[in-house]
Amino acid sequence: MQLRVPATSANLGPGFDSLGLALKLYNYFSLKPSKFTSIQILGEGSKNPKLRVDNAFVRIFNEQLKKLIGEILPFKFVFSNSIPISRGLGSSSAVIIGALSAAFKVAGVSFDKQKILNTALHYELHPDNITPACMGGFNTCMIHNKEVRFLNKKLPNYISAVVVIPNQSISTHLSRQALPKKYSQKDTLFNLSHSAFLSVAFFEEKWELLKEASMDRLHQYYRMRQIPILFDVQKTALANGALMSTLSGSGSTFFNLCYAEDSKHLYEALSSKFHKLRVLSLEFDNFGMVFDDEFKL
Repeated sequence: MQLRVPATSANLGPGFDSLGLALKLYNYFSLKPSKFTSIQILGEGSKNPKLRVDNAFVRIFNEQLKKLIGEILPFKFVFSNSIPISRGLGSSSAVIIGALSAAFKVAGVSFDKQKILNTALHYELHPDNITPACMGGFNTCMIHNKEVRFLNKKLPNYISAVVVIPNQSISTHLSRQALPKKYSQKDTLFNLSHSAFLSVAFFEEKWELLKEASMDRLHQYYRMRQIPILFDVQKTALANGALMSTLSGSGSTFFNLCYAEDSKHLYEALSSKFHKLRVLSLEFDNFGMVFDDEFKL
């Protein structure tokens, strides 16, 4: 079998651990029955030998397969990765959703994306990346009674994304340690109101409201100061057609949303000024994880 899982951008400013969307940048996972287990990695991570020794996809796949059918089966795994690792674009969530989906499929279990999401919580406690990786589109989500609750919005093709990817990574674990231990009531209320407003703006397609709605006081500043050039990236993006400009997940990637007709100008403005950083112009993915017979979507 072969399946693909999209990259994601989470938080989107004020929606800390609760908002996320999917991008048309994919990791492809291929499994073929074999006499023994082997791993081949193409693209991102191909130069890291550790990923062939202790591979998270294979580990999660085997754990779930053992639970579902009582045994581990050997496969030839081929991974074609386009999602940068440790850059805030959901590479780990793509692995988790991909591995669980493959295990359910091999086990012949009735496939249900809600089951996949709930099981994914065993490996990722925050639903803002795993939900769009699984469902596609824009998602506002929460955890209730150990299950993921979410509302999903398919994104129109007249908006697109331009992402800026620094060479330097930001560890999610370490970046959380950089956050304040306490927040003022004023800042907490600021983020609550902006997160709620941002969600409605997405669902109502009120794109002109995103710049104000995407402001944050809880995490972005503390994470961005680890790579100060990100402040200039945000300022430049907003001055060149970005409707919103936010740190993608914990970083270091910066996510910018714009009208599709403005994406070329925004891409060129960011590429020319930050020529040492990687800049990608991407469309949005509205399907999330799909198997090979669904790739035409």
